[in-house]
Amino acid sequence: MKKKKEVPFPQKWLKIKLIRSPIGFPKDQRATARGLGLRRLNSEVIKPDRPEIWGMIKKIPHLVKVEIVEDK
Repeated sequence: MKKKKEVPFPQKWLKIKLIRSPIGFPKDQRATARGLGLRRLNSEVIKPDRPEIWGMIKKIPHLVKVEIVEDK
């Protein structure tokens, strides 16, 4: 039986804010914003500082503003 790989609790968090509407941009960029949990203009989400999240952010840097937060 395989043991589950334990993921360490992230020390840093990312506050991501949708600052520009994804309307008029390619469908995959709109889907990325939705995947991050950003629904409306000026909506904010707090996500763990992980490579997967940074990959999504780098796909839509023109739509979001990112802030690194030490404690949730």
